[in-house]
This record gives sequence, C-alpha cells and structure tokens, in this order.
Amino acid sequence: MSTAPTDRIKLGMVVDYAGGFDETVELMLAYEQAGLELAAIPEAYSFDGVSQLGYLAAKTERLELLSAIFQIYSRTPALLAMTAAGLDFVSGGRFTLGLGASGPQVVEGFHGVKYDAQLGRTREVVDICRQVWRREPVVHRGKNYTVPLTREDGGSGLGKPLKLINHPVRSEIPVSIAALGEKNVAVVAEIAEGWQPLFFHPLKAQQAWGEALAAGFAKRDPALGELDIQLQVNFHVGEPPAEVVQKVRDQLALYIGGMGARDKNFYNQLTCRYGYEDEAKEIQDLYLAGQKAEAAAAVPQDLVEAVTLMGDEASIARQVEEFRAAGVRTFLVNPMAADPADRVAHVRTLAGILQGARVPA
Repeated sequence: MSTAPTDRIKLGMVVDYAGGFDETVELMLAYEQAGLELAAIPEAYSFDGVSQLGYLAAKTERLELLSAIFQIYSRTPALLAMTAAGLDFVSGGRFTLGLGASGPQVVEGFHGVKYDAQLGRTREVVDICRQVWRREPVVHRGKNYTVPLTREDGGSGLGKPLKLINHPVRSEIPVSIAALGEKNVAVVAEIAEGWQPLFFHPLKAQQAWGEALAAGFAKRDPALGELDIQLQVNFHVGEPPAEVVQKVRDQLALYIGGMGARDKNFYNQLTCRYGYEDEAKEIQDLYLAGQKAEAAAAVPQDLVEAVTLMGDEASIARQVEEFRAAGVRTFLVNPMAADPADRVAHVRTLAGILQGARVPA
C-alpha cells in the first residue's frame, strides 16, 4: 500500500444529502476556486443520489462527480449501467460510479430486497456494467443475475440480448466500490478503479487489509491502473471545537456500536482488526444498552485522531503524509466548520497543503 511521497492526493468533498444541500451547491463555485476537484453524493434512505448528481452536473463545469454510494440491490445491473452512462453524459465525462452493498437494515428494511451474496453480486454487477458501456449485446449467466432471462430461467422466452442505444461518452467509466470486510476488499483490489473505505486508519490499514489487498492485486488487470483509495474523512483546520470532536465521537459510536446486529457489524469488526477489541466490545455493549453518550465517551481518542483530518496546518500536513503513504489518492472531506465561509477557507488551506505538503521540521 505504500507509495512515493510525491504522489498527489485529489481534493474532493462529500455533499450533504440530508440537509444543507442547496447551501452547499451554491458554494460550489467558491469551493472550486478554493481548489476542490470532486464532489461525492451519498445515498442511504434519503432522496436519491441520481437527481442530485444530475443537478450538480448542470451547476458545475469542471468538478468530477462520484456516487458514494449507489447500493447494488435496489437497481438492476443494467439500470446501474444506464444511470452511470447518463450521468457521465450530462456531466461531459466527469462521473465515477460508486457502488456498495450497504447493509441489511437498508436493503431489507427499506427496499424489501434480500441482502445476500454481496461478493458475487458486486462482481457480476461490475461485469454487466462494463458490457453495457462497451455497447455489447448483454449476455450474462451468473449465480445472481441472468441476462437475458430465458424461458428456462422463468422468463417468457421473448427476451433477447440488447445493447445500449446511446453511445456513451466513455466506454470505460471508472468504478469505485465501498468495502470493509477482507473478502470484499480483495474483490475491490481485483476489479475496481477505486475503493471507498470508511474510518481508514493510515497506520493500521496494512494490519487490517494488507493480505486482502495483496490477494486482489495478484489478480488485477494492469489496465485498471493504481487503486484509487477515495477516503471519506471528517475535516477541520485548527483546533476543533468540543462540539466538532463530539460529533466525530457520536458517529464512531453509532457505527461501531449500533450499525448492524451484534454479530453483523462490519465497523465493529474493523475496529477489532485495528487492535481495539476490548474497546469495540465496550462501545457496542453500551450502545445496544441505550447508553449512547457513554458509548461515545468510550471511543479511544487516538482512534478519533487517526481517522479524521483535524488540527493546525502542521498537524494536517503530517496526517496527509500518513494517508498518502498508506495509499490514499483522494480525500472526500466532510468540512466540520459551522460557518460556510470557514468551510471554504479550510478547503483552500487543505488544497495548498496537498499541492506540496511535507511534514514540517
């Protein structure tokens, strides 16, 4: 995962889908002038991400766009491919398709679709998408998807292989995948251009994912290039106010303690792989018992500091080098400053650091 320290990190930002979207979009020109290069739209169970990405495409001219993420269950593979091709078209070739499995709470609880076969579905979805973008008649027979659906597979027998009517702007739209589990990360390293991990600890990433990444890279097509680690990270220039730190703690406690069932919490498992087994158990026990404040207080301070990008400029420059050495190539920052003008100023400061950061003497 290590690279030369001269490798450049791209500056992106997560655009809030739950609130403040209009305000953030209105600031996009200011963010672009401050050095922002990419905007990422999440999609959980709020408004869909497609409409907002289309809106951003119309409002901007240079910003790259990323879905962070479209989950693979609620849209067919062909629809995901069509959507990506459409967003790439309206943006003039600026879109990256971010995919992920999400979790059973959203997939089964909101969409009413069985949450199964994450690895197999991810691989098959990417394969079908790439067929569509190449304008090949889509033919796929896998464990999870059959295209076209034949009479033998329960169809009418009238389906036939079809290719996309339109000519995509690009026949190879980049694919980025969110993954945390070791098997999932191995698949990402094998088939995707980008990887979206969450709560990435740069000094313990090798410990958590080294073997998985090596296994995937051993099968990777060199034409895919270097894996672009696209990291969502909470961000603040200067000593963060207590309320900002508390928000980070609350988020970590939610994910480590309450995101999923006790034995099906990917974030808790990741925290254990980082070496915080006792702390992860305590946080989960407290959170599931309804003691959310106590769970947040139990989050180790060094974990808070490791998975965020906060502090004075010298501290941030040091953290940037740690993330760079761990393979991060894109920051998807979540500016934590309360004032919009401060958020723009902080982005400008980080852009300057990324242009030639070195650890200050």
